[in-house]
Amino acid sequence: MDLYECIRVRYSVRAYQDKDIPDEVLRRILEAARLAPSASNRQDWKFIIVKDPELKQQVAQAARHQMFIAQAPVIIAGVSLNPDRLMSCEVPAYAVDLGIAMEHIALAAVAEGLGTCWIGDFSQNRVKELLKVPEEYKVVELMPLGYPADKPRVKVRKSLEEIISYDKF
Repeated sequence: MDLYECIRVRYSVRAYQDKDIPDEVLRRILEAARLAPSASNRQDWKFIIVKDPELKQQVAQAARHQMFIAQAPVIIAGVSLNPDRLMSCEVPAYAVDLGIAMEHIALAAVAEGLGTCWIGDFSQNRVKELLKVPEEYKVVELMPLGYPADKPRVKVRKSLEEIISYDKF
């Protein structure tokens, strides 16, 4: 599937089939994250691959009881190893770096016939406790990964004219 098609058909999957992801497919998707750019090429991240059914249930509960997360065969937790670092433009590097890497995962998943959902509504402290993430790090994103069991809804997006301008704000 071409990149633009992946972007066009990607959606937030909220129901997953009870079907394992082959190791080679998961590895290709994770390789997409490894190849993502990061500020100063620091790659200040770690990706925790959660497969244990009981742990997935606990993580879903810590994500404000969004239990569909636990249906996915895998939950990927994107963790910043340097959450205090600011880029010279005064933007936190971790948010940009992990945003790019996690979207690489999301698009690679679509190319492999899988789906994901960005999850930012979770208890930082509880997820860190469950996944044994050291205190100084930050869980930036949870992303269930699996074969979709639902259908995409119609995407409502603003027009290009509403979101772009040329040369000046």
